Amino acid sequence: MKSPLILSRTHWWDMVHDITQRKNEEACGVIAGKNNLSLAVFPVVNILHSPVQYRMDPEQQLECLMKIEENGWDLLAIYHSHPGGLEEPSVTDLNEAYYPGVVHLIWYQDNGEWGCQGYLISKGAFEKVTIRVLEEDSGQPA
Repeated sequence: MKSPLILSRTHWWDMVHDITQRKNEEACGVIAGKNNLSLAVFPVVNILHSPVQYRMDPEQQLECLMKIEENGWDLLAIYHSHPGGLEEPSVTDLNEAYYPGVVHLIWYQDNGEWGCQGYLISKGAFEKVTIRVLEEDSGQPA
């Protein structure tokens, strides 16, 4: 079992804002950090503009990976939304998970609210990963 992914409250809301703005398609992006703690969120254009599949813009994805390397960070997670509500990885997600060991955050709609689950995906299988969101003023997980 992988250690929990720890997100700052600001990064959590950055993703909520991104997926809300692109609610008619699978929004996607990258989370960078150190020691399982988020330090940056990078929304990336879904070049498919599809509600059931995403493909990151290759130039933007490369820019993100270069920023991560330049800052000495790690690629902690890839996020994307499921506007239709599936909270688990889809068959497409399982087949197109190209970063073993990287958490996949899936955002889904639940009674009009966005929820999020974390998964490790490898060889067509997945396991849940705990997500903790920090309280900004205390620095402690909520």
